[in-house]
Amino acid sequence: MSTLFVVATPIGNLEDVTYRAVRILAEVDLIAAEDTRQTKILLNHYQINTPLTAYHKFNIKSKTQYLINLLQQGKNIVLVSDSGTPGISDPGYELIRESVNQNIRVEAIPGPSAAITALSVSGLPTDEFIFVGFLHKKPGKKRRELTALQKENKTIIIYESPYRLLKTLEEIKNIFGERPLAVCRELTKKFEETVRGTAREVITHFVGRMVKGEIVIVISAQDTQRERE
Repeated sequence: MSTLFVVATPIGNLEDVTYRAVRILAEVDLIAAEDTRQTKILLNHYQINTPLTAYHKFNIKSKTQYLINLLQQGKNIVLVSDSGTPGISDPGYELIRESVNQNIRVEAIPGPSAAITALSVSGLPTDEFIFVGFLHKKPGKKRRELTALQKENKTIIIYESPYRLLKTLEEIKNIFGERPLAVCRELTKKFEETVRGTAREVITHFVGRMVKGEIVIVISAQDTQRERE
């Protein structure tokens, strides 16, 4: 029986891939990657020569059926994103859903996720949380999204671009007030940084700097703020 393997890959440090993931990447017939250039770095590091094909948001409709056809022919395929776990703010859901619909075996090879990694070092409650992913780029819609989260009683995890970080923190300050949060940047990489404090304090840390890398913002629940008061 053919299998679609959903493989989590490192979010930065190439040593964070699992032994099982390396074995599966080497054994399958094809790897469907969000960015073949990015995935090639990982494959070269572990001397894996499995063929690659691009699978990203611009070719999802045509490529999903192509990959399903290969799976129905008995091929084993790995699905990877640029980093972390496929489908988590990355392409992948459509292929997984269609594989399930076609009764094709889907198997997870678990591993890194930026959201969970950031939560684990945030210093904020980890027992209950919600993952929002990327907020809307347009300021008005972003403001409405954040306002809807204001009374959330679970820890909130958000992805953000470094280019929009300060503006997003300003909105968080205006909407959430002095609630504690953590901004995690370049997780598992050489310049990894986690800055904890209120939005006002974190803004002071980043203002005037050229911020680079992928950003995860973790915001405490409303109840946590009430306990502090």
